Amino acid sequence: MKALQYPHIGAAPVLTDVPDPEPGPGQVLLKVTAAGACHSDIAVMSMGADQITFPLPLTLGHEGVGTVAALGDGATGVEPGESVAVYGPWGCGVCHNCAQGKENYCLRAKKEGIFPPGLGVPGAMAEYLLVDDARHLIPLGDLDPVSTVPLTDAGLTPYHAIKLSVPKLVGGSTAVVIGTGGLGHVAIQLLRAMTPARVIALDVTEEKLELARSVGAHEALLSDGRAAARIADLTSGNGATAVLDFVGAPPTTALASECVAVEGDVTVVGLGGGAVSVGFGTLPYEATVRSPYWGSRAELEEVLEFARQGVLDVHVEQFALDDAPRAYELLHDGKINGRAVMVP
Repeated sequence: MKALQYPHIGAAPVLTDVPDPEPGPGQVLLKVTAAGACHSDIAVMSMGADQITFPLPLTLGHEGVGTVAALGDGATGVEPGESVAVYGPWGCGVCHNCAQGKENYCLRAKKEGIFPPGLGVPGAMAEYLLVDDARHLIPLGDLDPVSTVPLTDAGLTPYHAIKLSVPKLVGGSTAVVIGTGGLGHVAIQLLRAMTPARVIALDVTEEKLELARSVGAHEALLSDGRAAARIADLTSGNGATAVLDFVGAPPTTALASECVAVEGDVTVVGLGGGAVSVGFGTLPYEATVRSPYWGSRAELEEVLEFARQGVLDVHVEQFALDDAPRAYELLHDGKINGRAVMVP
């Protein structure tokens, strides 16, 4: 089968032929119908040899949907031909957090060498994907695979992050979204659906800000040296109740720190290498700083329900699997407006 792989340290992803996988006991084989590209993939391909803890080459793609092609011995819960989404952050399934469906916070994954598909074990950028257990599959029903596949990360991750701040996002509150790309433009829609907060979107190009406006941002500002002052003006000097940073680079984490309100939340989601200093006098009083990771299985079901209700409109740029290397070039250069999706 064809698969898009990261072959070795410092290389560009390449399309290659690999053996068709076969499901072992308890496993499920999917025929992939769509796979999403993410900046996390680029982060993996930017790691040095001392940071890679899994073997290469690696088939990329941690956002995947497909139809059940075959079941391994003992696998139950799904049927051949069923359309399903893959819950990506696989865990051990038995620790305290996994028992609650929070496999994104599995307590044993690192020790047991358990990795998400596309982030340590073969992922969805291929014609077939091997899933370790049927519990990681969520029925899609009649949802469109191409527009739905980004929700397995670009929907689930912001949904989980926003839920942490929902109690504070009451009438008269303000939420700032830094970075309005794949995750950020979904976050804007979720904020509008889940809270009465005014949503201020920040990004570095007018094209991305136009996308932010089109999906519901009340204000869309250039993320520049004047952004913090403009947010202060829009909030009568109080700052933002919640700041969600989907970039996570040093300039954006600094901006998040500058514009958060007293008792507000700073949530750093992006993998840009930035950090927020915490200590007396470094942030407004009682500001909370978080760095969440993905979300729970139940939360993915909740996100898909939003999609069924027509609440979410994911902006997708579709590519054939043969064009996946080019899609990653565009993603790296910031030229994907929304989410890139590969279709085998």
